Amino acid sequence: MTAALSTPDAGAAFEQVQLDRRELRADDVRIDIRFAGICHSDIHQARDEWGQGIFPMTPGHEIVGTVSEVGSEVTDHQVGDVVGVGCFVDSCLECDACKDGEEQFCEKGVVQTYSAKDYHGEITYGGYSNEVVVRDHFVVKVPQGVDLAATTPLLCAGITTYAPLKRHGVTEDTRVGVIGLGGLGHVAVKIAAAMGAEVSVLSRTDAKKEDGLSFGAAHYYATADDGVLDDLQGSFDLILNTVGSAVDLDSFLGLLDRGGAMVNLGAPSESLEVGAFSLLSMRRKVEGSMVGGLAETQEMLDFCAEHDITATVEVIDANEVDAYYDKVVDGDVRYRAVIDVSTLG
Repeated sequence: MTAALSTPDAGAAFEQVQLDRRELRADDVRIDIRFAGICHSDIHQARDEWGQGIFPMTPGHEIVGTVSEVGSEVTDHQVGDVVGVGCFVDSCLECDACKDGEEQFCEKGVVQTYSAKDYHGEITYGGYSNEVVVRDHFVVKVPQGVDLAATTPLLCAGITTYAPLKRHGVTEDTRVGVIGLGGLGHVAVKIAAAMGAEVSVLSRTDAKKEDGLSFGAAHYYATADDGVLDDLQGSFDLILNTVGSAVDLDSFLGLLDRGGAMVNLGAPSESLEVGAFSLLSMRRKVEGSMVGGLAETQEMLDFCAEHDITATVEVIDANEVDAYYDKVVDGDVRYRAVIDVSTLG
């Protein structure tokens, strides 16, 4: 049995419970969790804003810890390794998507780290816990020497932003706009700047301007100011929309140059809408993106370690999670909250 935080129903306060993690299979890794990040998607799930949540629920898909035990067939990890677990913990590894290294699109159905049923019919419970057992393929190595708490959010926020930047070939000549300077946005700025891009923050006000520039942005624009969006027409090759609520996509699509792309990374419960002529004009496009496969996640962690990139975090105790859910929604966390799991039980 292991201590965990669990919410019994949608929107209910967290309670400390005991979870019964499974006995190790031959290809399993048991991890003593040290830090677990709070992602906005945890809040959507725990409050059942997307529907189909499985309760009681232990969220958490940004996990860093130490290997405490390995199954008989595990060769890539050993006891004492510092490792990470992200948004999913199993896939078939046999379909075209899995073979292409995009396990997140598994045709059998990827198994989410929490609030899901695995291939054995068991419910998954996430990282707000002292311990987790995960199939070895879905465990990545945390580079030596990094700040573990500040690296934890990279298991979601890092790969969520790294994947589209890499896919669109961001280099020194790329003009990247980042909508929102929150949990995702601030990591996007750091990674895009490290790739050499000319990065601009597109935030409603200039309240975070000093932070945005310190993270590597070349420009910072307060989009609520009169005339700002008009002045920026055709200024970007790529825009990452990182906010968790619905935005007026049409007002930002005009900021893209010919053939430019807007990548939507947030997952609001409201529908996103876009006018046809916002796309037809200048051959612009809107696409979605979600995390990345295991090889790409490892690549991202290594890239971030090489460039000294971590999330900017507030490390909190387990008894502060309820309060911090509200703070995240209110935009009152700079910039990610990470649970020190040693304060749990």
